[in-house]
Amino acid sequence: MKKIIVTIDGWSSCGKSTLARQLAKSLGYVYIDSGAMYRAITLYFLRNDVDWRNTEETNQALQLITLQFQYSERSSQSEMILNDENVEYLIRDLVVAEKVSEVATVADVRSFAVAQQQQMGKGKGIVMDGRDIGTTVFPDAELKIFMTADIRTRVERRYKEMLIKNPNLSIEEVKHNLEMRDYIDSNREVSPLRMAEDAILLDNTNLSMEEQLDFALKLVAKKL
Repeated sequence: MKKIIVTIDGWSSCGKSTLARQLAKSLGYVYIDSGAMYRAITLYFLRNDVDWRNTEETNQALQLITLQFQYSERSSQSEMILNDENVEYLIRDLVVAEKVSEVATVADVRSFAVAQQQQMGKGKGIVMDGRDIGTTVFPDAELKIFMTADIRTRVERRYKEMLIKNPNLSIEEVKHNLEMRDYIDSNREVSPLRMAEDAILLDNTNLSMEEQLDFALKLVAKKL
């Protein structure tokens, strides 16, 4: 049966990962969380005091990083493995969230991650979400979706998601973090966040998870 590559790009906290996981499960495809890869790299840099503004130091550190996804029976999803350590929980911390967009602007970091992502997609049959998947990683993908939602909705979603792991978090901190990430993501020199010309816009401000999945499945059906 024909398989395709589905890319889902968009702003932070638009539900990209949720839709990507749902879609991959429905299609029997592999889900690849590109954001988790950048978060894992950021975690490594923070742990090892790597100055990502220093090119030599950054490249030396990248040579010591191995990333892979491993399916977990407990969570029923693929989880991020950094140098043989499951860091899925650790990379969702606010400390990592505050630095990941900055780390992701580094050209060598992006080259490192993109090369691995492209390797993962060689056999097709994947759903990958991120910021530049449809524009840089897989510009020839058969289906590209660009997700958005209004800022208030996005802040509320991120706040609920992070409050469990960060009980002292304020909604103002979340809003500041999102606005900062939006600015960095859309203004970086390397692979800035933008909607591909052949992408289909999905505004899920007022959509349920079931409705957005139905929307995406219909798009896939047309491509197949």
